[in-house]
Amino acid sequence: MKSPVAPFEVCNDTRKLSYTKIGPQVPHINLVLHDQNVKWRISRTNSMVEAQTGVTCLAFVDGGLSLRASIIIGGHQLLDNLLEFDLAKSRLGSSLLLQRTNCSNFNFTTASIAT
Repeated sequence: MKSPVAPFEVCNDTRKLSYTKIGPQVPHINLVLHDQNVKWRISRTNSMVEAQTGVTCLAFVDGGLSLRASIIIGGHQLLDNLLEFDLAKSRLGSSLLLQRTNCSNFNFTTASIAT
């Protein structure tokens, strides 16, 4: 563990982390919606951020008790994600990175990411 880097609270020495093709080797974060089969997996790339040189932090900030904005999930978690809600099949598709693409080159008119 490293000392926190504001505004983050949980930080690590970047050199002590292992890395994969899509970010630090840390657990994925699953946000479970109305049942266990409907969840959004936040990938490693979207859960960690290099807050300063040599310090990588969990990319979540405590908004406190008096939230001023309705955003709970931040821009870093949404980066290169396309949330596709398939209501008929109760599915949620997410990461474009796992499909080896990103928002800048994804074909939004013909593709589907729900699996």
